[in-house]
Amino acid sequence: MNDKKIAIVQTPSAILDLTEGVKRAEAAIREAAQNGAELIVFPESWLTGYPAWVFDLAIWDDAQARYWHGKFLEQCPTIDSECLLPIRQAAADCKVNVLIGLNERARPHSGSIYNSTLLIGTKGETLNVHRKLTPTHTERIAWAQGDGSGLNVIETSTGRVGSLICWEHWHPLMRQTMHFQDEQIHISCWPDMAASHKVSVKQYAFEGRCFVISAAQYLQSDDVPEELRTAYRKGLGATGPVLTNDNLFFNGGSAVAGPNGEWVVEPLFDKPGIIYADINLEEVYQYKHDLDVVGHYSRSDVFQLSVNRTARDTVTWQNDVPSSPLTK
Repeated sequence: MNDKKIAIVQTPSAILDLTEGVKRAEAAIREAAQNGAELIVFPESWLTGYPAWVFDLAIWDDAQARYWHGKFLEQCPTIDSECLLPIRQAAADCKVNVLIGLNERARPHSGSIYNSTLLIGTKGETLNVHRKLTPTHTERIAWAQGDGSGLNVIETSTGRVGSLICWEHWHPLMRQTMHFQDEQIHISCWPDMAASHKVSVKQYAFEGRCFVISAAQYLQSDDVPEELRTAYRKGLGATGPVLTNDNLFFNGGSAVAGPNGEWVVEPLFDKPGIIYADINLEEVYQYKHDLDVVGHYSRSDVFQLSVNRTARDTVTWQNDVPSSPLTK
């Protein structure tokens, strides 16, 4: 069957509250699955929240910035953390695929965080982890750079699924890397849905001839610790959408675009909820009749792209050295 039902969770995350965030995610997964969704998607850094305060607290040697970095680290899970088991169990119980944006701690005691997407399969297993390659602007205070090991399109029970995060969609070579893996469903994760982001979503869908599931955040001030709210609102910047509600920090905008670059589900603003879309994967191939950027519309004799998908770490261990008699 090529008809698939997708769900986007546009409900508030719990800023700096991992336990509450996991509860909310589990409930949303079970609700969406009960309504027939096969693939359930959460926005960028939804689990423990988008760290907008770093834009306001970007001051050298600032005690308050250090304090909140420590609080941030405390609430960021590793991928194999036991605290994520309720989310995995919900995916397994409901036999659905889940992609969730989260702030990932590299190791249980590490001092760095990655902006990651975690793709979970129908048995609750990890199918892929993508770490944002280049955090944008002041985001580099919050997140470390990822590597290419997560630039994968995964064969799932819903279709061939890949994901990128926020302004990665403006990186032409990254888009081409994903297109070459024959994406059917691309998940586009954002904190908000500014006008330029809507352009990017439709452009990606048209260029890749795929469905783009675009997930954006809906966030209220009550979901942010009270002592952090002023810095959080300032960190949202002066050029975003005008939010007339003082209690609203992110106003959503989640949507679905089809392989012709048009909306299947138009952006939903100013209200929380779970958004559903029915898609037919046959359209992915029908629209490649006139445009296939990695096939008949490519020129590999002129252009070539090399991608390093080696997992990278700052230390590598070489354990094949013969043991010393002193260690026996």
